[in-house]
Order: sequence, then C-alpha cells, then structure tokens
Amino acid sequence: MEDGWLHLHLSRDSSITPRCSVCGRPCPHLHDHRHRRIRDRDFFDCRVMLHIDVGRVRCDTCGVRVQRISWLSPCKRLTRRLQAHAEGLCRLLPIKHVAELLDLSWHTVKTLDKQRLERELGDPDWSSVRRLMMDEFALFKGHRYATVVADADTQEVLWVGEGRSRESIRPFFEQMGRFCRRVEAVAMDMNTAFDLEVQLHCPQAKVVYDLFHVIAKYGREVIDRVRVDQANVLRGDPAARKWVKRGRWVLLKNRCNMTDDQQDYLDQLLAANKPLMTVYLLKEQLKEMWYCRSRLAALRQWKLWWQQVAESGIKPLQDFAKKLKPYLSGILASADHPLSTSKLEGMNNRIKVIKRMAYGYRDNSYFFLKIRAAFHPNMR
Repeated sequence: MEDGWLHLHLSRDSSITPRCSVCGRPCPHLHDHRHRRIRDRDFFDCRVMLHIDVGRVRCDTCGVRVQRISWLSPCKRLTRRLQAHAEGLCRLLPIKHVAELLDLSWHTVKTLDKQRLERELGDPDWSSVRRLMMDEFALFKGHRYATVVADADTQEVLWVGEGRSRESIRPFFEQMGRFCRRVEAVAMDMNTAFDLEVQLHCPQAKVVYDLFHVIAKYGREVIDRVRVDQANVLRGDPAARKWVKRGRWVLLKNRCNMTDDQQDYLDQLLAANKPLMTVYLLKEQLKEMWYCRSRLAALRQWKLWWQQVAESGIKPLQDFAKKLKPYLSGILASADHPLSTSKLEGMNNRIKVIKRMAYGYRDNSYFFLKIRAAFHPNMR
C-alpha cells in the first residue's frame, strides 16, 4: 500500500481451465499472457489497483482469443463492479463530479454513461405507436436545430436527430420501418419537410397542424404588422402612438392569463382602434377551428372566417389567409384527431434545462440519449 493506493496481485488458479471470451468453450492451451493493471472499487479510503496476468487461449473455433474473466469486460481496465458503481452515480451526479469522486478520466465516465444509456434504452416498441408529435428545438446558436419525435399518447421520446430537413428526419421513418403503416396521425407545425416525409412513409396518416404554431405565426405576421401600421398612422399624436405600440403583449397574450389591469388596457385599445379589434377577434375565431367536434363544423368555421377576412380589407390579414389556405386539410384534421404539440413544447423546455445544466454537450448522440432517457417511461 502506498500513497492511498492498495495494490493487489492476483495469480491464476491452475485448477480452473480457462475459457474463450467469445464462445465460452474451455481452452486448456494458453497462447501467451500479458500483465495488466485493473482499477477496482475503493476499499474504505483507499484506491484499489489489481495486478493480474491475463492470458490468451487457443480456441478451436475462434482462434487466439483473450481468456474469459467473469468480473472483467473485454478490453476494459475497470472491473465490472467499478463500472456498475460509476453508472449508478451518473444517474444522480454530473460526469465531472463522478470522475473526481472516483479518480477517473472524464471521458471514461462519459463513455460508461453513454454505453449504459444505449443498453437500457434500446429501441422503442414501434408496434404500439399510433400517433406522433414532431417539433424542432435549437441545438446551438446560429440557426442550428434538432428534431424530436414523440409518442403523442405516452409522451415517450422515440427519436432525436440533428437538422430539420427531409434528409435529416428520414432516418426516423427508416428505423420505424413497416410500423409506419400503423401511424394514424402526426401533429406538427407548418413545416413542409415534415409534411412531405410523413406523406411518403405514412401515406394513411393524417397530418394535424398545431394550433400554437399557427397562432404564433398569426401574431407575428398579422397582429404585429397591423399594430405597427396603426402606430405609424398616429405619428402626429406621440401619446396615442406610444399607447398603441406598447400594446403588443396584451394583443398576443391569452385573455385568461391576463391581470385585471391588462384586460382593461386591452379593452380600451380595441375599442379605440377598429383594425386592431378586427384582427384580434379574427384570431379568436381562427382558434375555434381546432375545437370543432366534426370536420364539417370546422369547414363551416373556416368558410365564415375566410369571408370575414375578405371583407376586412386588411392586407396583412388577407396575405396570411392566402398562405394558410394550402394547409387547410391539416387544420380540419384536428376535428378527427385532436392533437397538438403543446406537450412537446413543454418537453422542449425540459430539453433546454438538460442542456443548460450540462453547459452544453460536446457529443450530440450522447445529448440525444439523455433526452430520450428523461422521457422514457421506465427511467423517469
């Protein structure tokens, strides 16, 4: 024992016939042996280092192979016991802390945790998947994104991949294989790449466009534009102009989430400005399409909304309606399949927390495994 290290020298038991590490057959003939140093779990406050001679055997089936050692994985310098201990700590602590606690390399601990996640997660049960949610989240700064696909019924993350193009998400459908035919509906934003891939691989599935993304787009392209235009009309009256300009958040916010003061301010703003009143009320009417109980009722709601948009004379509103019309089938599908990506948006917030806690990940595949583990039904 020296400097807090306990060195144990182990010798081979000659009464036990060595076995091949590949096929497990007894191999009485040793080819050669090499001295190796193996880390084991600490003994009280001492680090433990094992010194052993690992032999190579002549196997009739596999050729020259390393002999099997039950407590040591092939090509590893850590005992299975220490590996299991490190993996257990990684469930509770960051990699850096585990590495410092066990006096191991950061990369060694990260590799152990990644292998654990790959082993425990495995492939999802594709046979039970009927409805999907697809969305994207920012991976890094500079418009670099990743796509996450989850089961709409269980909220299990099925797949995460870098990018948001057709080529980026195609591996998910290829991995799902023949089970794509069982998918009934897919909720997404108005992403053409997602839509086309779903139509290609799941032709029987209904695409459902998410209410949150459509209304968010309406807020950016219609309400914000009309608000700025109306503020510019009031340039001669600075007080009134400022009053309109600062109304952005009350126009975008749901009334049920407003304070009493915000509701009073919104009512006064809408009463004083007809164009803002028009686009605000038509936003509320647009939402109603996602709550219709039948496709026919949703279609009637759309026709009524379209007529009112045409009669409004507000160009940003009419331009938005023209852009939205090609996506009408995906909006009407919400009557048959009441899906949304709202739960996925909440999951995206948790993904941001996972990334922030680690100050980012160097290995995207490891990051994606962490995401799947966070939402796996057996690992929550």
